[in-house]
Amino acid sequence: MLERASARETAARVGAGALAKALLGELGIQVLSHVIATGGVWLERDASWEELVALEAKQEVVLGCVDAATEERMKGVVDEALRTGDTVGGVFEVVAHGVPPGLGSHTTWDARLDARLAQAVVSMQAVKAVEIGRGMENAVSFGSRVQDPIRYDREGRRFTRPSNRAGGLEGGMTNGEDVVVRGYLKPISTLRKPLESVDLRTRETSLAAYERSDVCGLPAAAVIGEAMVALTLAAAVVEKFGGDSLGEMQRNFAGYLEQVRNY
Repeated sequence: MLERASARETAARVGAGALAKALLGELGIQVLSHVIATGGVWLERDASWEELVALEAKQEVVLGCVDAATEERMKGVVDEALRTGDTVGGVFEVVAHGVPPGLGSHTTWDARLDARLAQAVVSMQAVKAVEIGRGMENAVSFGSRVQDPIRYDREGRRFTRPSNRAGGLEGGMTNGEDVVVRGYLKPISTLRKPLESVDLRTRETSLAAYERSDVCGLPAAAVIGEAMVALTLAAAVVEKFGGDSLGEMQRNFAGYLEQVRNY
């Protein structure tokens, strides 16, 4: 139980996720992540896809925030937690770019792609909430400020949206915009200043044992979140485009995109 509760269990998921990302890459789909909140410090703007690509290319990443000034403030929160023997959580965001419309299904609750993505991300240790697009902000806004208007790009022969509050998913399926999933990570529970617990044999209250603990697991969690989103999207791609080889899948994929453009 201790090992399954540890995030060490996700090492295999990240390895499998790398293969899933490679498969998606053959179809022009990329999956990247970044940290948007540490403790009470938030990145107070949207990150562009170009910023995520630049972050991925960095040789040294500290907390994985695209904005240097915000990351410096985040580091201050982590440093404070380290000094006081505490831990800190936050929010990571995974973005899938180049995803075609129509992945997933509207037919049954368990086939909805947003539900499958939420399950994949919340299955990670310490993740206690998942957000698709601007889900939490949308929940407390009027409908007129939540919807993403539909436009048509005649030159590109595709439907577009001026905003992406839905996070690229509507009715259980992708809509052609970037898929955006956020994971909310609680602070790691193993503290250097341990909380009260109970000895199961004696039923006496004592302080919890301390083995070891990271202060902040957000940078690693973002990478795990990437893997889980990639695995889920790759499964949806295989279901829709199938094939016995990569070449056959690519032909099916290209044919589908042409069909969508000519619709």
